[in-house]
Amino acid sequence: MSVGFAVGRHTDVVDVFREAENNMNREKLHHRGSTRSAIVQALIKALEARDFITEGHGDRLQDLMCGMARLIGLREHRIADLRLFGQFHDIGKVGIPDRILFKPGFLTPDELAEMRMHCEIGYRIASSAPDLSPIADWILKHHENWDGSGYPLGIKGEEIPLECRVLAIADAYDAMTNDRPYRKAMSQDEAKNELMRCSGTQFDPQLVPVFIDIIDGTAVL
Repeated sequence: MSVGFAVGRHTDVVDVFREAENNMNREKLHHRGSTRSAIVQALIKALEARDFITEGHGDRLQDLMCGMARLIGLREHRIADLRLFGQFHDIGKVGIPDRILFKPGFLTPDELAEMRMHCEIGYRIASSAPDLSPIADWILKHHENWDGSGYPLGIKGEEIPLECRVLAIADAYDAMTNDRPYRKAMSQDEAKNELMRCSGTQFDPQLVPVFIDIIDGTAVL
């Protein structure tokens, strides 16, 4: 059974019911047996079938992101959306050719430009699926960097949604600590050092120490 709730004060009761229903629908997406999530689960399987890196990546991301979210005080309905975001941030890769996804070496400039299209492809897919539309904008912006050097929009700082800044750190850490076709996994300490090196450029400098506390086991969740 999926449950959604909302609390309102001096608010139209219809708006409160609508928020509660939206929260319930988000929870339904996280139950694999849910009929409502059948299309969403089909998209996951399509992505896993084409990109072996994705398998397990979404689950690990959800754990890392939810730990950060609770530590910085995000409400449960935002954490539910964050879990969804962790699973589907790379859904646009279904539109990227295998010759690029599975290339064992580094990408050429043209191939890199084509790979970067996955943000916009994912945005269009999520925008057209009612269950994913709440996270469509995050999917578009999940490769933006704190200093404005990211893509596709080149926005920076707090112009980037908080959820994207959380994912950027967790995603980079998971990528660094797992094998890739072109390199072996880094150690945990090496990955933490790289996060610190890129704090304030690629990553939100306020969030990096929070994440490292979680990895070190010193955070109180």
